[in-house]
Amino acid sequence: MAEGIKEMQKVVDDWINNHGVRYFNELTNMAQLTEEVGEVARIIARRYGEQSEKESDKSKDLGEELADVLFVTLCLANQTGVDLQGAFDKKMEVKTKRDHDRHQNNSKLK
Repeated sequence: MAEGIKEMQKVVDDWINNHGVRYFNELTNMAQLTEEVGEVARIIARRYGEQSEKESDKSKDLGEELADVLFVTLCLANQTGVDLQGAFDKKMEVKTKRDHDRHQNNSKLK
């Protein structure tokens, strides 16, 4: 399977082309992404938050739901021409420069 984000984008693209017929359009995928994020939120709110977990939610796999979010995110990156590995690397560089001292000096995190 894929190891880096660039490889993951290729795995998703190969899957779409061999099994999925075509990408859903960007608006449909955005709606799907919102739906999948909602499923993650439901698990987090009920399992780790203050809401009680329904019996029907106890078998939900957080990892599987996070993977759904990742899959749709990779689809959106592919169909819009985004190099997600490059964007992620750039974002990590920005966050490292901008946030290192800020977080180290945040008394709320001690």
